[in-house]
Amino acid sequence: MARKSLAVILAAGEATRMKSSKSKVLHPVGNWPMVAHVAAAARDAGVDHIALVVGRAGEEVAKAAGLAGVPVTPVEQTERKGTGHATLMAKDIIAEGFDDVVVLYGDGPLIDPETLKAAVAARAGGADMVVIGFRAADPTGYGRMVVENGELLEIVEHRDASDEIRKIDFCNGGIITMSGDEAVSLLEAIDNKNAKGEYYLTDVVSIARSRGRKVIPLEAPEADMMGCNTRAELAEIEAEWQRRKRLAAMLDGASLIDPSTVWLSYDTRLGRDVVIEPNVWFGPGVTVEDGAVIHAFSHLEGAHVGKGVSVGPFARLRPEARLAEGSKVGNFCEVKKAEIGPGAKVNHLTYIGDATVGAGANIGAGTITCNYDGENKSLTVIGENAFVGSNSALVAPVTVGRNAYVAAGSTITKDVPDDALAVARGRQENYAGRSTVLRERARAIKAARKAEKAKS
Repeated sequence: MARKSLAVILAAGEATRMKSSKSKVLHPVGNWPMVAHVAAAARDAGVDHIALVVGRAGEEVAKAAGLAGVPVTPVEQTERKGTGHATLMAKDIIAEGFDDVVVLYGDGPLIDPETLKAAVAARAGGADMVVIGFRAADPTGYGRMVVENGELLEIVEHRDASDEIRKIDFCNGGIITMSGDEAVSLLEAIDNKNAKGEYYLTDVVSIARSRGRKVIPLEAPEADMMGCNTRAELAEIEAEWQRRKRLAAMLDGASLIDPSTVWLSYDTRLGRDVVIEPNVWFGPGVTVEDGAVIHAFSHLEGAHVGKGVSVGPFARLRPEARLAEGSKVGNFCEVKKAEIGPGAKVNHLTYIGDATVGAGANIGAGTITCNYDGENKSLTVIGENAFVGSNSALVAPVTVGRNAYVAAGSTITKDVPDDALAVARGRQENYAGRSTVLRERARAIKAARKAEKAKS
């Protein structure tokens, strides 16, 4: 029978050092709230339910945690009395009956689900409690994990540690997995007889051992255990998350020419043989199918890029941009809420918004769809194999038919039938000899200005 697991995610921190108007755990990593990453790790580890300990902005924090798709029950911690006290806020949910209770932190988005799975597996294998630790490059300030014969004897805080204990580099990561049957009893046994007068979650280790329970350590990479207290630490977490996401994309068959300059989102999907040139930013909701090329300095959000598509350089794809197989969006172009058909080309310096562009159509440089009248957005429809000349303005709502031709520089305000030529511009007039007059006038003005400047 599958084990039933509860994650208690501590997310009530005030974020004082973040100097932010919003809860710390709502700050994004990979364009997703930190707490959502933690909830997703719990989900992927097989957790059935989440008890979310919240403080300010509790409703918003719960909504963010729910993005991972696991049932979330928020519980409020009105007083800040330490991590043990915070975890005890979930006692009514714990009492509903779980094999395992996993305590996580809402500001630790890099935790690997496989590590959490290993902790639960160790519990199933006979351990009463599992504490995750890490080898610190600089252990100063961390609680030390004292291990003997494979069991965790105690966690000693740095300030209380002897010189010998301080030589230990195996440090407490704070994530504890314990028996659901005993969790409430252990938490209620924690006291606050310490310098800060707080209830420390780590005290459950000594309490469990005093009851003859088996407590074992589990080692995780140091980077997995990074927490966030400042904007600088948030940037470090983002950098590590991006490094992992880029590596995963490349191992899955995408080519990132200069990986460190490509920024991905939590849900970015890159197909095989996709090429991403330097300095490309992916916002949420982007899928790039096999064989597409995203050229340098492009910005994509909420867009679907089909097979073999070419985007950029310096292109912007906004939400609901959909580029069909073999199409092209060139340099300095913007596409928003538009369908670009198979093989269609949107060339440089062009804006296509609230539009459909048929297969094989060619949109010339400098063309815009005038989709907004100051109050409403309207649709532009461009048919298959249509040709729209450079520097044209298509005033929506308007349709350019199949195989139609719009002359360069036209402002189209009426529908263009299939196979028709549309010319909508002022008639050109040539005036013989006027060029010489205009030049002489300009030179006289220039000379007068030069003379005036010399006098001054």
